[in-house]
Amino acid sequence: MAIQKTAAGKVDKRTKEYKEMVARAKKARAALKKESKKSTVKKSSKAGRRQDGHLDQRTKAGKEAAARMAAARKAKGSLKNKIKNLFK
Repeated sequence: MAIQKTAAGKVDKRTKEYKEMVARAKKARAALKKESKKSTVKKSSKAGRRQDGHLDQRTKAGKEAAARMAAARKAKGSLKNKIKNLFK
């Protein structure tokens, strides 16, 4: 059955057909949202990464990578590098 319209030409929100249509749209939006969540979280091909892309520090490779990143952060703020950056 077609969706009934009011005298003004708008969809009559009190009808059963309208409520069913809204329920179908809501269900479709929920399914689309659920599907988009699955597709945005990709499994990384790099070792030592979790499914969400963060570094997994429980593994040996992850601990080594975390140590390298910490050393790089420490060196970035060192006096030697600050002086070097002044004369670039």
